[in-house]
Amino acid sequence: MQFTMHGRRALITGGSLGIGLAIGETFARAGASVAIVARRPDVLEAARVRIAAAGAPKAIAISADVATAADCERAYKEAVAGLGGVDVVVNNAGTSQRGPFESITDELWQFDLDLKLFAAIRLARLALPDMKAKRFGRIINILNTGAKAPPAEGAPTAVTRAAGMALTKVLAGEGAKHNVLVNALLVGRIESDQWVRRHSSEGKNQTLEAYYADMGKTLPMGRLGTAQEFANAALFLASDAGSYINGTALNVDGGLCPVV
Repeated sequence: MQFTMHGRRALITGGSLGIGLAIGETFARAGASVAIVARRPDVLEAARVRIAAAGAPKAIAISADVATAADCERAYKEAVAGLGGVDVVVNNAGTSQRGPFESITDELWQFDLDLKLFAAIRLARLALPDMKAKRFGRIINILNTGAKAPPAEGAPTAVTRAAGMALTKVLAGEGAKHNVLVNALLVGRIESDQWVRRHSSEGKNQTLEAYYADMGKTLPMGRLGTAQEFANAALFLASDAGSYINGTALNVDGGLCPVV
């Protein structure tokens, strides 16, 4: 089965690195035009070049901070203007924030909610009217497995991501009759820029490959997943092959999560 997105236009937040970039390149290879959103213009432009080289009919980069309402609105308007419309929204922006509950300040809670939950709320609210009018839309919320199985010291991320899963179900129920399908993909341990940064900050006397291998030993499949493997699941949901999947939260984690 070949998954295609010819004629589709996708907006991807957190699209300059890691999972977001892999999704952008994968959508481009399937024929989609792609707008990526992130904060750093130089990193964004390098990612845009890669997505264009992967075959996107149009590839645009939008520098914006989706943790703010104003930048969500501006990013969406620029994507519509640059691509001619938006058929697919991938809410991928986010960072890993966790620690002992008592240590988490109101400011950190608010930042996490703004970046991971309110960005998805705001972009969905902007996209839904057009998606409903043309009777086609796909919204994919990138969460993590803590949304289903919140660990100790997993706040604020696990709490915010659990809210994102509830948001997914609400939107799926409202969008279904308009052929606007809303699903979530839950990250487990995926090779990404996040782990590259953590490897560097920990100063371990080992290569990144060895660092990944050690982490993989703790997982059911014995290895980390790749950004490409995660992007493959996003392509399935965004393409016509996923036309009867709505309101699901799919673990892309190699069996790590104890909850189905």
